Amino acid sequence: MGIDFQNVSYTYQANTPFEGRALFDINLTIEDGSYTALIGHTGSGKSTILQLMNGLLKPSEGQVNIDGFTISAQSVDKDIKQVRKKVGLVFQFAESQVFDETVLKDVAFGPQNFGVSQEEAERIAREKLAIVGISKDLFDRSPFELSGGQMRRVAIAGILAMEPQVLVLDEPTAGLDPAGRRELMTIFKKLHQEGMTIVLVTHLMDDVANYADKAYVLAKGQLVKSGAPRDIFQDVAFMDGINLGVPKVTSFALGLKTLGYSFERLPITIPELTEALRYG
Repeated sequence: MGIDFQNVSYTYQANTPFEGRALFDINLTIEDGSYTALIGHTGSGKSTILQLMNGLLKPSEGQVNIDGFTISAQSVDKDIKQVRKKVGLVFQFAESQVFDETVLKDVAFGPQNFGVSQEEAERIAREKLAIVGISKDLFDRSPFELSGGQMRRVAIAGILAMEPQVLVLDEPTAGLDPAGRRELMTIFKKLHQEGMTIVLVTHLMDDVANYADKAYVLAKGQLVKSGAPRDIFQDVAFMDGINLGVPKVTSFALGLKTLGYSFERLPITIPELTEALRYG
C-alpha cells in the first residue's frame, strides 16, 4: 500500500492571528514495501507529514492519497477512520499512549474498537507483544509498573495489533540507551523484511544509512532533497550546509581521504567501508 502527497500544503491555526505555514507544496511518494526516512530539523515539517499520512490532520491545500482513499481539506472526519487502521502512527515517546489497566487489555483495545471480538483481540495482542519482546508474565501487569522501554514496546504492540499496512515511526528510539535502540530498530527491520511499509522520522543519519532505501530531506516546510541514502549522503557539503551531516562511516571515510585513500563512492555503512578498503 502506497501513500502519495500531491501539492500538499498545511497551515496551523489558519485564519487566526496565530496561523503558521508548516508545509509548502509537498510532493512525495511512499512506495509500497519501502523503508522511507524523513529527515530534517525541528520545525521542518516532518511530524506534520506523519499526521497527514494517518489522517490526524487534513491538508490545507492539495491531497493525500492512501490506498485509493483521498484526504483533502473537504474530507469528513468519520470517513478517515479507515485510514488510521491502515496507517499505524507511533508517536515520539510512545509510552504516553498506554492507558489501560493491564498490558494485554491495552494492546487489545484497538482491535476491539474496530469491532474485533475480545477473544480474537487478545489473541492478536499476545502475538504482537511477543513480536516486540514483552514476555507472558507481564501480560496481566499494569503497563505503568513497567520500565519506560517496556512501556514503549507495549505502545508499539498496540499499534501493530491494528495490523496496519504502513507503520509510521516518529523518533521511535528517542531517549533509549544504545542497546534498547538497536533492539527496537531490529524489530522494525524484521517487520519490513516481512513486507510492512515503514516510514521513519529520525535525526540519526546512521539509521537512515543502515535501514532506509529512500529518504526525503525537509527544511522549513519544503522538500529540498530526495533519493536513495547512498546518493543523498554523497553530497556532503549540502548535508553539512543544512546542519544534518552524514553517517559516522562517511565522516570517517572523509578523514581517510585526507590521508590519501581514494573512494569511488563514499561509503555510508560499515559493510560498504569494509568492502571499499578491501578492494580499493
